[in-house]
Amino acid sequence: MIRRQLYITPEIDRALEIEARRQGKSEARLAREILGKELKVKNKSISAADALVRMAQNSFKGPGDLSTNLFDYLYGKKSPNYGPNKPKLTKQEMKNIEFFTDAKLKKTSN
Repeated sequence: MIRRQLYITPEIDRALEIEARRQGKSEARLAREILGKELKVKNKSISAADALVRMAQNSFKGPGDLSTNLFDYLYGKKSPNYGPNKPKLTKQEMKNIEFFTDAKLKKTSN
């Protein structure tokens, strides 16, 4: 068990003491039972089926024709990275490409 220290009001302390005596239990045991019942009731409000439904609702949402047009979405006209939607390279990116390809050509020609 895990030891936990709680602050409770004097009224709760007195009620716990009286109820524990009435039931013939220790105050700690009664407090554990009360907390356990209260927490189990709140946790049961979400069933396993509800949790699965929520997970399914928050899953990947893509185009409806993804399975039939997968190639187009990856490499074709519907792709954000290829085809007509392909992003244009900036001037700096073009300079970097030219610099590295020129350097590579110079190494191979020597």
